[in-house]
Amino acid sequence: MVAAALRAEESARGVGLDVAHVSHAFDLKGVSLPVLDNVSFRVEPGAFVALLGPSGCGKSTLLRLLAGLDAPSAGTVSVDGAGVQGPDPAHVLVFQDPTLFPWRSVARNVALGLEARGLLKTQRYKVAEALELVGLSAFADALPHQLSGGMAQRVALARALVNEPRLFLMDEPLGKLDALTRITMQAELVKLWQRSGFTALLVTHDVEEALMLAQRLIVFSDRPARVRTTFVVDRPYPRHRDDPHLVALRREVLTLLGVEGGS
Repeated sequence: MVAAALRAEESARGVGLDVAHVSHAFDLKGVSLPVLDNVSFRVEPGAFVALLGPSGCGKSTLLRLLAGLDAPSAGTVSVDGAGVQGPDPAHVLVFQDPTLFPWRSVARNVALGLEARGLLKTQRYKVAEALELVGLSAFADALPHQLSGGMAQRVALARALVNEPRLFLMDEPLGKLDALTRITMQAELVKLWQRSGFTALLVTHDVEEALMLAQRLIVFSDRPARVRTTFVVDRPYPRHRDDPHLVALRREVLTLLGVEGGS
């Protein structure tokens, strides 16, 4: 009902994303440290793509470039054909740590984006809609210390959803959760993506998580990151961890990542 109204708005539809020959390096006391090397790929509007690769290879840096927080040293990042010039409220980045303000209620944490943009007075209803989407309407007045880890991460997701993102970038958003909560939240993420229609990019080190969530896996090399290969995950949702196709694909991806035996 309320959530359906949120989904119906045109602004919630996903964007097309083009990464063309992107390279990037950090300047460390006058020494150049390359982190990305000639990275190119395209993401179709409304797709869910996972980015996999060795720790520290440059995946999180790539997300920052996509979010407009940094500019690439070379190459271009485009959204719907227009170059990314800086941050955009419709392009949100969610991190591993929910980073909720402990003195603000759940609703007031979710409202931060609208408040910062001067829209809270006229669009306060969006806070309730976002909380409904993540199943936390009953906890609107709770404080962060009263929430479980999974609930806190849902608040972080609602805080992102209140901006009706067209591009949803996630950097290990479930990495600190216990195993059972993580599995539950994976299912919730798929439902949110299916309901809202945003384009999703997920950085994760969990190959199984990538296979459960994404339609396509992009695998990167060691730093400086290059695209090694892409896997298409052509399985319907909801997916099952014992699906023989996913088990075989998991083994293939792990072997490519250098895990002996793919186990």
